[in-house]
Amino acid sequence: MKKQKQNASLDEVRSLIAKRQFSALFRGKTENTYIQFLRYVFVGGLAAVLDWGLSSLLFFYGFGGETGTAFDAVPWLTGSMLANGAGFAGGLVLNYVLSTCFVFRNSAVKSRLLEFLSFAAIGVVGLLLTLVITWCFELVLGDTTALFQIMGKIVSTAAAFLWNFFARKLLLYRT
Repeated sequence: MKKQKQNASLDEVRSLIAKRQFSALFRGKTENTYIQFLRYVFVGGLAAVLDWGLSSLLFFYGFGGETGTAFDAVPWLTGSMLANGAGFAGGLVLNYVLSTCFVFRNSAVKSRLLEFLSFAAIGVVGLLLTLVITWCFELVLGDTTALFQIMGKIVSTAAAFLWNFFARKLLLYRT
């Protein structure tokens, strides 16, 4: 039964593409996971652009692209961590607004505040992935090049994207 539902969902996507009804992929309510994933690629892409842009601006211009601690009082807190945290916050808010309007319509949580907090909690795991991955890149490449920030963001963005979509779909917006 589950396999038939998956096949029907994939057939719906194939049919829309074959008929060149691309706008139907991005309009209206749907519980089709494949269509939701396509929409989330778009939403996640916009959120990633905001995240990357804000974190890059802060890292290269706010902290001068330097490695090491951002504050002497907190030796483990680096400029890249602060920049990535701020980028995450901006991307999270944009992702939530677009996801609830455009991708996922049926929340398992009835309170908007609790829905946002749950959405954010899942996103925090993505943030932790981002911080750990970029920190590892900084440890390995920080003395060599400031490109560790960009390389770490590429890897962490892919990991966080997959985590965020599937965790939100399965835990928060399940049907």
